[in-house]
Amino acid sequence: MSTFLEEYKRKLITVEEAARMVQSNDIIEYGMFATKPVDFDVALAKRAGEPGLENVAVRGTGSVLPVPQVIQGDVEQKSFQYFNWFFTAIDRKACDFGLACHNPFNYHEATILAYNRDFYDLWPDVWVSQATPMDKHGCFNFGLGNSHNRGVALGSKRLAIVEVNENMPRCLGGNDEYIHISEIDYIIEGSNTPIFATPPSAAPTPEETKIAGHIMEHIPNGACIQLGIGAMPNLLGTMIADSDLQDLGVQSEMFCDAYVKMYEKGKITNARKAYDINKSTYSFCLGTQETYDFLDNNPLCASCTVRYTNDPNRVAMHDNMISINNILEVDLLTQVCSESSGLRQISGTGGQLDFVVGAFHSKGGKAFLAFSSTYKDKEGNMQSRIRPLLTPGGAVTVPRTVVQYLVTEYGAVNMKALSIWGKAEAVIGIAHPDFRDDLVKQAKEMKIWSKTNRIPF
Repeated sequence: MSTFLEEYKRKLITVEEAARMVQSNDIIEYGMFATKPVDFDVALAKRAGEPGLENVAVRGTGSVLPVPQVIQGDVEQKSFQYFNWFFTAIDRKACDFGLACHNPFNYHEATILAYNRDFYDLWPDVWVSQATPMDKHGCFNFGLGNSHNRGVALGSKRLAIVEVNENMPRCLGGNDEYIHISEIDYIIEGSNTPIFATPPSAAPTPEETKIAGHIMEHIPNGACIQLGIGAMPNLLGTMIADSDLQDLGVQSEMFCDAYVKMYEKGKITNARKAYDINKSTYSFCLGTQETYDFLDNNPLCASCTVRYTNDPNRVAMHDNMISINNILEVDLLTQVCSESSGLRQISGTGGQLDFVVGAFHSKGGKAFLAFSSTYKDKEGNMQSRIRPLLTPGGAVTVPRTVVQYLVTEYGAVNMKALSIWGKAEAVIGIAHPDFRDDLVKQAKEMKIWSKTNRIPF
């Protein structure tokens, strides 16, 4: 330990010294989700507009509060450009003002990009991430943001810098949940700002409750559960916690609040998983402080790389894999968009496609894409999320050939192996009744409707 402490002292620098090391044309990686550096970001933003500092690309993964200062401090983008692998509300707003740009990718591929020298041009010049204080073995734990953090840190071309925060939960592995002091260049002792935590979920709508009820009918004892981001997955987790289901497992990119409730009610044992038996496997966490406290030093949970959690082939190894994710809209061809509203980026592909594929290939597995059938536009008018074609510019997150179950408050339908006519009929069948006649009319005009289709519903 004395050797590590001596090395620690040699590598300890001020945040201002660290920020001064950034050069023009650098690519800087800002950790993952809640491990985004705070003090380094503030210090770097103070260099905005500095003569000779130009074209610095800063990349995040799901920006959380506080808002990255490099966005706020350089609105004319003279020094910094901001990019993100997965959009949050912060990134959406920044993008609306032309201050952020999305990097599309399938989430399980992030680890491949981080470790494979074929993608050397994508590797950062500088990596900076929050982490726990160093342990007696000389290791800094990535806490709530494993993902592909270690791979990016080791691949950094010039500098790897840890920003220590005493409030970061220590999330046990798993794999790649740490970086050793010998593998980094410098250490910043941050101001120990509170780790970003989400507020408790809002009360579910009647539509969300109905959707969750439809999915609950398909979950067997011993199922391995993946829950995506949003109110719906958390609602479903709460319903599972209050159900008679037993011996459930967890294989998920994200560890969300609902899993804590399921643990508290004794629903999660992970006893029937194909691997990581007795452990919940995840890659990052965004949740309440209660959830962070649950994960801290908890050997029941395993923090792993996103390739380990999301690789469809690995996901499929678990029997009865149940994947539940939200979508934004679907068209009559059953092409699914979950990440953009037309050309406006809302989130990202993330791991949705990974788990849809993996769950379908699991023995007994099912992949559910859930959405309320309608929404209200800016003028307060009700609009259907089931459209003849996706909104122009909308990204196809899940191709029609891959979609399995679509679920609204009006039911759950299995789209696999249906004809184009059959798909149109099935998806119209779970649309809001006020829109069904018009959707049938549109389907006829698109020549994806037959006289043999059912009319009316």
